[in-house]
Amino acid sequence: MKPVVAIVGRTNVGKSTLFNRLVRRRVAIIEDEPGVTRDRLYADIELDGRVVTLVDTGGIVDSPAEDIREPVTQQAIMAMSEADVVLFMVDGRQGLVPVDYEVAEHVRRAGRPTIVVVNKMESPKLDPHEFAALGFEHVIPISAKNNVNVKQLVATVVELLPEEKAEPEIAEHDIAVAIVGRPNVGKSSLLNRLLGEERAIVSEVPGTTRDAIDSLVEYEGKRILLIDTAGIRRKSRVKSSVEYYSIVRGLRAIDRSHLVLLLLDATEGATDQDARIAGYAHEKGKLVIRVVNKWDLLVEPREPTRELPYKLDDGLTPAKRRRQEKLLRQDVLRQIHEQLVFIDYAPTLFISARTGFGVDEIFPQLIKSMEQYSVRVPTSKLNRLMLDAAIEHPPPMRRGKRLKIYYATQAEICPPTVVLFVNDPELMHFSYERFLRNKIRKEFGVEGTPIRFVLRKRERKTIYAPSGGM
Repeated sequence: MKPVVAIVGRTNVGKSTLFNRLVRRRVAIIEDEPGVTRDRLYADIELDGRVVTLVDTGGIVDSPAEDIREPVTQQAIMAMSEADVVLFMVDGRQGLVPVDYEVAEHVRRAGRPTIVVVNKMESPKLDPHEFAALGFEHVIPISAKNNVNVKQLVATVVELLPEEKAEPEIAEHDIAVAIVGRPNVGKSSLLNRLLGEERAIVSEVPGTTRDAIDSLVEYEGKRILLIDTAGIRRKSRVKSSVEYYSIVRGLRAIDRSHLVLLLLDATEGATDQDARIAGYAHEKGKLVIRVVNKWDLLVEPREPTRELPYKLDDGLTPAKRRRQEKLLRQDVLRQIHEQLVFIDYAPTLFISARTGFGVDEIFPQLIKSMEQYSVRVPTSKLNRLMLDAAIEHPPPMRRGKRLKIYYATQAEICPPTVVLFVNDPELMHFSYERFLRNKIRKEFGVEGTPIRFVLRKRERKTIYAPSGGM
């Protein structure tokens, strides 16, 4: 598992500047498809040969030490609890302020190796030694904006990282499924519903996510590992009635999974936080199933409210109720598609974890999606499809030069990965890639799986080309 480095601190100390500095200079994994990257809070980067997940957090505000209800502070605290190294940023120009002591208390409670990063130290007249009063061993002055002393900071981070270890072995399984989502969307209820129905629970195995237990269940001969992202099986350890969600836990669970159940709230639709989680899964080439929970709250008879601006009458005939539910479903799907357009291929299920409605569709969809995820397409059929696609929609031109696809072959499964040998990879436009993906999905019945393209340059005569086309 990749170690996690979390950047925390009060507002306006330069956390995002440092995040961007490290990501911009040492990017390991990027996704260039429009709509995926939005207000990124995380990135997988390489630091002196070690790949880590770097997490940016919002500014912690001044509040009583025991009060972690404020969402931004809550998110930062959860990020620290999951981190292997914490970068505690302070403002060297402004000096120590009371909020820094407040943040220091949160950091100490997390109990992780910590570096006090004194930012904005462009002038040699500034003295970082006053920050030793915070009580941490490592205090490093930098200027994230001007790239001063960032190299020393990186070296210290790498020193504090845990030793590289192989991922711990877990019980043998066919499909690993991560259940992820925002607070209070029903992750706990869904997991308990999935485990509580008439299925044999094979075993419970410790997960790599702290305070979580994975559950291995069997369904129609398939062993399915359900990865718990919120530690919800150990409710005694939850210190508040709020089910805290850490994006770091979601990222780690996604890394370990084949398939992601992205739980959405039917009454709220998809949000930016949902888009961040879905974007990470998409970048990693994971299967995603969008599960719209709390559907019962939308369709039960009620008066409209600000949150649920639909009126449903108890006296509707069955036919009218079905039509109204269909319109509701279309509205919710439209909003989800607009927010999560980059995974428009992902299947969508409507459920109620509370009542059990629709939950019985989840396991069959898991099996179906994994079959698509593992599909192999014969090379001859794949190249025939490329030829037909080029006839239907000629490849793009750039500065008078047209993209030519010489040959296509599938290199990997999970996800299906297609290697395209072309005259110039830079001529490929993301819209044409999307067109080819959709053609493959439709032709080979893999509508619900991500498909990756790898472009390689090759100087040779065209093998497959339409007359007057490629």
